[in-house]
Amino acid sequence: MYKVVIIDDEPIIVKGLEKTVKWEEMGCQVAGKACNGLEGMELIREEKPDILISDICMPGMDGLTMIAALKSEFPNMQITILTGFRDFDYAQQAIRLGVCRFLLKPSIMEELKEAIWTMVERLDGQLSVQNTEEETGEESGEETEEQESAAGSFIVKNALAFMKENYAEKLRLADVADSVYVSQWHLSKLLNKYTGQNFSELVNHVRMEKAKELLCDPSLRISDVAEEVGFLDMAHFSRVFKKLAGVSANEYRNTVSMPQKTET
Repeated sequence: MYKVVIIDDEPIIVKGLEKTVKWEEMGCQVAGKACNGLEGMELIREEKPDILISDICMPGMDGLTMIAALKSEFPNMQITILTGFRDFDYAQQAIRLGVCRFLLKPSIMEELKEAIWTMVERLDGQLSVQNTEEETGEESGEETEEQESAAGSFIVKNALAFMKENYAEKLRLADVADSVYVSQWHLSKLLNKYTGQNFSELVNHVRMEKAKELLCDPSLRISDVAEEVGFLDMAHFSRVFKKLAGVSANEYRNTVSMPQKTET
């Protein structure tokens, strides 16, 4: 029996899906329900369902980022989106990230049944492929890998954007992971895979690029710049800046940024 999780901020829809669909006839069972995105993410990590039916526009949740997080962390999970959000480009992007079906509310039962059967067939196919791989020792699954890659790069792009928006704060890996709905461990793995750098290195890079911009303003003391980009310890800022820029902040201001400003 494949495990199913249903997420929607309209309780009547959640209850309707649970009671109306003949899950057992399809080889499925409802393992859990949630009425908001964050609660749903916790439920998914707890139950690790095979099938997810979810709304994509819920309070406090970026739908596409949620999908990317799920397909990156659980690449074999089959997802059908059931939503009132009518945007073709949005639907296309969701499908590129690995969504099986994108259904608009109100959706007729036949559409929903077709989506569930398709997800079940895909899961059956995955089991068949896994058995074949175990017998032959050869790996396949190119489509799953492509979707996993699309989801992973989407998450990393959003994580980097979050760092650039919040570089002046006391940024923690946990904060960034929460913003893209994945675990700290998973985000750390993705950052290394797609950028070749760890979290601290990426944050420092963002902060030093901003510091270089601020050093072009002669009215700012270097200690002001350090604080502006999130460093409370001046000595730490100096060490990081020299390591990444190759010169001290003072040398950068005198030999790199100020001549450029004079020329312009």
